[in-house]
Amino acid sequence: MTNPYMSTFNIQKLRQDFPNLNIRVHGKPLVYLDNAATTLKPRCVIDAMNAYYVTGVANVHRGVHYLSEQATAAFEYSRQVVRQFLHSAKVHEIIFTKGATESLNLIAQSYGRHFLKKGDEIIISHMEHHSNIVPWQMLCQQAGCVLKVIPINDRGEIIFEEYLKLLSDKTKLVSLVWVSNSLGTVNPVKAVIEAAHKQGAVVVIDAAQAVTHTPINVQELDCDFLVFSGHKVFGPTGVGVLYGKEKWLEAMPPYQGGGDMIKSVTFAGTTYNVLPYKFEAGTPAIAEVIGLRSALEFFQTIGWEGMKQHKEEILDHGTRTLLSIDGVRIIGTAKDKTSIISFVVDGIHPHDLGTLVDQEGVAIRTGHHCTQPVMQRFGIPATARASLAFYNTKEELDILAAAVKKAQAVFKQ
Repeated sequence: MTNPYMSTFNIQKLRQDFPNLNIRVHGKPLVYLDNAATTLKPRCVIDAMNAYYVTGVANVHRGVHYLSEQATAAFEYSRQVVRQFLHSAKVHEIIFTKGATESLNLIAQSYGRHFLKKGDEIIISHMEHHSNIVPWQMLCQQAGCVLKVIPINDRGEIIFEEYLKLLSDKTKLVSLVWVSNSLGTVNPVKAVIEAAHKQGAVVVIDAAQAVTHTPINVQELDCDFLVFSGHKVFGPTGVGVLYGKEKWLEAMPPYQGGGDMIKSVTFAGTTYNVLPYKFEAGTPAIAEVIGLRSALEFFQTIGWEGMKQHKEEILDHGTRTLLSIDGVRIIGTAKDKTSIISFVVDGIHPHDLGTLVDQEGVAIRTGHHCTQPVMQRFGIPATARASLAFYNTKEELDILAAAVKKAQAVFKQ
C-alpha cells in the first residue's frame, strides 16, 4: 500500500485526520496551539479504542477465552510497537504506566530508594517540569540525598560548564528534560549522559516533549531510563511509557503490589513476576495502550524530514510575527529550540491574554506551565505559550498575532 505521507508533507491531508480541527470556538474556527499540554488525536486512535470497547473488551493476561486472548495479543503487540519506536534492545524493557509523571515517580521510589543512600547527590536542571523535581525532593527527604540544580542562562539553556562542575563521585543520578515544555530548549542529552556515565551516575531522560520532535534511539543515547506520555504524541491520556535498561529493572523492587505483578502469593510471602509485569500491578489501561500503538503507527507514517522542516518554518514564522508586535517579549531563545513560543505582553497578564485570544478561537496555554522555577528565574509570574504540532500552519499563527493585537487594543481603551 502506498503511503500518502512519505513522499511529500501534505499538511491539508494530515489535518483531515484530526476531527477536532473542524470544530468552532466562539463561532470561529479552532486554532489549536496548546500541543505541549496535550496533542489532538487522529481518527485512527479514536477508532482503535472504540473497536476495543465495542467488539473486543476483555481483561488481559488472565483469561483463556477468545476475547481475553485477543485483548492480550493487542496489548502485547502495542509493547512491541513502543519497543521499535524507541529502538530498545528488548521488549521487556518497556513498562506501561499512567504517564511520564508516574514513570518518574516509579524510578524515584523503586530505583532511588533501593540504590541511593544518605549523602548521595542527584542532579536536575533549572528548567525541569515539576514532575521531574518533586519526586527527587521526596526521595531526598526519604533517603537523605542531596539535590543539585544545573543553572540556565538568559536564553534558557543549561550552562554545561556548570553541570560538569556539579558532577562528582557523589553524583549517583542525573535526571534531565530533553525538550523544555516552557522554553522549547533542546538540551544536549547525549553529552549530558556521557559526562554522567564517566562518574558512574545513572541518567533519566524526560522525553515527554521530545517524543514528537526527534527520533529516539535509547541504545544510541545510552540513557538508563527514558519516559514519555501517550497524550503528548497524539495518543490517549492515562497511558505512558517507562523505558529502562534491563539490568536496572531486574534489580529494582516493584513499585506497587497487586494482581498480575506476582508469580505466587501466600501469607508467608510473595514471589514477583518477571519483567515487564513486575511493574504493572492491576488491570492496565488496555484501550489506552491500544490507542497509543495506533498513535505511534500513525505518527511514524508522516516522515521525520518533511515534518521537521514544516515545524521549523512555522516556529520561525510565529516567532518573527509575534516579535513584530510592540510590547511582545519571548521567553526562551535558545540556539537549539523547537516548537514552543512562550511570550509576555507588556501591560497584560498572561491569563487575561489567554481569555481574550480564546474569544478569537485561539487555544494557547497561560500560567507557569508546571515550571515555577523557570518563571522565578526570569522574574515573571507566568507566560502565554503557543506550542506547535505538525498540523499547525503559518495562517494560524497569523490569527494568533491578530488576536494579540486585538487584546492590546482592549487594554488601551
